[in-house]
Order: sequence, then structure tokens, then C-alpha cells
Amino acid sequence: MISQYSYSFFRGAALCGVALLSFLNCSSTSSDLSNNDNSGNGGGVGTGDPVQVWLTKGDQSIKLQQQNTAYFSGAAGSGTSIEVDASKVFQTVDGFGYTLTGGSVQVINQLGAAKKQELLNDLFSSSGIGISYLRISIGASDLNSEVFTYDDLPAGQTDANLSQFSVTKDQAVIQMLKDILAINSNIKILATPWTAPVWMKDNGNSIGGSLRPEYYGVYAQYFVKYIQAMQAQGIKIDAITPQNEPLHPGNNPSMYMTAGDQATFIKAHLGPAFQAANINTKIIAYDHNCDNPAYPLAILNDTAANPFVDGSAFHLYAGEISALGTVHNLFPNKNVYFTEQWTSSTGNFSGDLDWHVKNIIIGSMRNWSRTALEWNVANDASFGPHTPGGCTQCKGAVTITGGSSYEKNVAYYIIAHASKFVPANSQRIASTQGDNLSTVAFKTPAGKTVLIVQNSNTGDKTFTIKYNQKTASVTMPGISTATYIF
Repeated sequence: MISQYSYSFFRGAALCGVALLSFLNCSSTSSDLSNNDNSGNGGGVGTGDPVQVWLTKGDQSIKLQQQNTAYFSGAAGSGTSIEVDASKVFQTVDGFGYTLTGGSVQVINQLGAAKKQELLNDLFSSSGIGISYLRISIGASDLNSEVFTYDDLPAGQTDANLSQFSVTKDQAVIQMLKDILAINSNIKILATPWTAPVWMKDNGNSIGGSLRPEYYGVYAQYFVKYIQAMQAQGIKIDAITPQNEPLHPGNNPSMYMTAGDQATFIKAHLGPAFQAANINTKIIAYDHNCDNPAYPLAILNDTAANPFVDGSAFHLYAGEISALGTVHNLFPNKNVYFTEQWTSSTGNFSGDLDWHVKNIIIGSMRNWSRTALEWNVANDASFGPHTPGGCTQCKGAVTITGGSSYEKNVAYYIIAHASKFVPANSQRIASTQGDNLSTVAFKTPAGKTVLIVQNSNTGDKTFTIKYNQKTASVTMPGISTATYIF
């Protein structure tokens, strides 16, 4: 997470949620997932193969609602054409989701038992929006109520043997992960630290500073102990990044780590430590903004570090989403991941919906990402909790408004338009775009085709979906997101 003073330059964003379709053979009690015949439908007559249509409008008059069914026909389409080609297959998708921050867990736990279970089911079950990927912090992030690591000591003390290591302070997160795994046992988890224990750092502070070289090996064992501790709790850590936002040392907590330092840490310490402990958790480099692809490329170009690295992770607080494609094209055997983007308390639903779906969902996927993650799952009405100096404007997917209520925010809808309909192990396939219509398409493991479209035009746009020599005419309202399933 970038620090408070850095947030102002960046547009807040939102998450567009989607409802479950009948082909998934389940239903939902959520009012958002209702089946309404609203405008913005596909149109056409009830012949030919059906196209299910789910819509969210920027003006919030329709949020995650099913529209009139469209139908394919053999007729030639007119106007703009979006062609989906399943013969051209790209990356496999690991999932869509958020970071489950310690603060998110804290506020969700303020809900009564029944309401809390309702929310977790809404977020993680196949009858809700089916989140399939989570990021968590190793120790505290800036969206915890306090700063901590798993080996905190009084000033002046050290613990090179890590005899004081304990994940006890994250027990609430661990329990919620268990609750989530009970709902979706296949969810993948990425873990990343905001800082090493301060006794390992050259400034002895939770803010900034760098890892002291003499503690590289100890810090590698810190990761090993963490992964083993989580495994002992029944929680598999699928991947880690060595440092959240390594070039942003102003957050609380944070730690500065150059590309050269990260390459050395991976090749000489972390990678060998994982090998020695028979840990197969993926190591993903970088985990910072798209304006500096030179950082992950430096690690991938390091012939000793490269074999230990699964790929690179990105945020988009600076730069262009095309950076993921740039890195992929230079190292096509390595993966790319999109792992964080915040939505702001000062953001606008319409603008956030448009920008985030176009860049984070569609843009990252079209640039080979295996994941698309928004930032925090939940916050309270004051956009807390956060550490001293942490983000004061971070707006989660949901806002917990009391012991018995919560509100769904734009980030919920952004992710849901993908997460509900594009499960893990779907594959991206080719789709054309243009005329201010951004698109991405997938083939699901069940054989369904899913097309996500963002209409960035201010007015309605009628276009033709072309697939296997058949066409379906559809109309989308201005500044809206639609998911088409056929």
C-alpha cells in the first residue's frame, strides 16, 4: 500500500461485482444478485444460442444485475464488432480478489456471527462472487491497527536464531483464513511483508531503512518459519513476494530494497533456504508500480536469481499497465501478477468503475497477468483501522457499518464482474476491442465463454459480439460494465 501522502495524485477506484449465473447451478440471497429485466440488455429474439448478460452502471442505478438475454444468430452484424476467438489461447488465470488486511479482519469480526458468515459467503462462495485469490501481509501492513512483525524485541536486542518467532499476533487473520478455506478450500494465497523486524534493519525503525546484509540469511529463515507455521495451521501459502513496494520507504511499516539487493537476497538466501526446507512456495519479484519494469527485469536477467523466481508482481499507482506485457514478452516463461490497487474514500463510483475495470481487470489480463487484485477487503466508516501514518483514505470492497450491517463499495463490483464468472484455471482467449469498448475474454474449465466489456463512452453503445461465425447484437449504457456468458 502506498502511504497517505502519495495517494492524492491517484484516482480512487472501484470494484464491480457480479452475480452467479444459472449455468453454475446455484442461487444467491444477495439483493445485488437479483435477476431483473432492465435496460441495457442484449436484445434480439429468443432464437439461437443464449447469451447471459450481467450489468453494472456507473450511475449505480443497476449494480450486478442480470439483464434480458441476448441470442446468437447467423445474421451479419452491423456497427462495431467484438470478435471472440477461442482458438487463440493465452495465460491461465489464478484468480481475482483482494488483500485480506489485519484491519479488514478486525472490522469484519465486529459483525454478529450470522452477518459475518453471510458476508464471507457473499465474498468467497460459489453462490456469491467467488473470490479465488487473496493477498495477506507477513506481519502488519499499514492497514493494521498497530505495527508488528513475528519477532519483535526490545531495543538493542537481536534474535539470530529466531527463537522468539511467533505468528500469535496474526491469530485473528489465521482464524478468518480457516473460515474462508472452509468455504473455498482451493483459494490461493499470496503473502508479502511490509517490513522485516526492526532489529534486522539498518535504521532500527518500522518506517524505511534497509535489511542489513548480515541478516539476509536470518530473514530467509523468517520466511521459512512463516510458511511452516501457516502450514501447521492448515493454510498453504502459494506464493510470496520478498517486499511490498520495495521502492517506497515512506509508509508505516515499510522497507527499502533495491533490485540488486532483492536479487542477492533471492539467489543467495531465500531461494536456497526454500530448497533446503523442501518448500515449493513461489517467489515472485518486485510487487511495485508499473513505472519501473527495469526492477523485475534486473532480477530476471540475473542468471543465479532467475531460476528461483516464478515471475513479477505489479501495482498501478504510477506507469502504464502495458509494463506487465513488456516484462512478459522479454521473459515469456515467467509469470506476471497484478497484486494491488486501492479505491479512495474521495473517489467517484462511475469514474472508479470505468478506470479500474478498464485497467486492472481488462488491462492486466490482456497483458498476461494471472491475477487481478484490488486492495483491502473491508474498512470501518472512518476508513480505518490503519497504523500511525498509514492510509487514511483507503476504501475497501465493503464498509462495516455496525454489528449487523455492511455496505458494498465500488471495489466489490470491479472484482465481482470477473471473479464470479471467471474461476481459477480459466484461460484468456482472444477478443477484439475498439470504439471506447475495452474487452477481455476467457474460456472457463466448464467450457463456458466469458466476455467482459467496459463501455467508456458517455452514451449507450450498440455492438455485435461475433463468435464461431455467429453474431449477437447487444447494447450497453454509457460508463458501464457488462459480463456476457455463452
